[in-house]
Amino acid sequence: MRVIDEVFMELPFYGRRKIAEALRERGLIVNHKRVGRLMKQMGLEALAPKKNLSRPAPGHVKYPYLLKGVEVTRANQVWAADITYIPLAGGFAYVVAIIDWFSRTVLAWRLSNTLDTSFCTEALEEALETWGVPEIFNTDQGVQFTSSEFTDILKRREIKISMDGRGRCMDNIFVERLWRSLKYENVYLMAYEGPRDARQGIAAYFEFFNCKRFHQSFDYKTPMAVYKASLAEQRMRPAA
Repeated sequence: MRVIDEVFMELPFYGRRKIAEALRERGLIVNHKRVGRLMKQMGLEALAPKKNLSRPAPGHVKYPYLLKGVEVTRANQVWAADITYIPLAGGFAYVVAIIDWFSRTVLAWRLSNTLDTSFCTEALEEALETWGVPEIFNTDQGVQFTSSEFTDILKRREIKISMDGRGRCMDNIFVERLWRSLKYENVYLMAYEGPRDARQGIAAYFEFFNCKRFHQSFDYKTPMAVYKASLAEQRMRPAA
């Protein structure tokens, strides 16, 4: 599963058959059916067109993608959330993160050993309580984000809900880039034994990412510096 994760991070358009071939090149002999079962367990899906794309999870509502052609120019204009698989020495876990699109700041996150909805709603509630309310919230069409438990939190605060097309990671590209940074700069290097040390290590990494990791696209400012500067600028603007 660790190697599948590495291959998928590099080649997210590979399905189970191509990933099985990539594993064979690395000396891991496994058939595509087993790769498919493991990918499903990990929550991975190749970025390719699928049949019946318009069908949401049973009982869940699917929302349109609202960010096409939208220029994101300030903090708290758009937030986004996503889930990724984290390999551990004794198994695996999942991380959900909520970020501000404009600044790339990680506003809240949670680690879980299951793909339930509660760890996503906990992260969402923390972000809203700590940082305020965005205008638009974007996710993929995963069952955690289409669930009424998650969307009702957004509706109560009159936040516009936006969802990617299935199999389109580019719709939520900034979170995908965060996962790449997290895994290559932390998770793969640290090889966490279990959830406890993973939680501590990932917390330290996100603190580094927000407050110390310079971003060239921000003229070498940190995400948190950009986020707070944008909020300060908004407070200084006269009311319309």
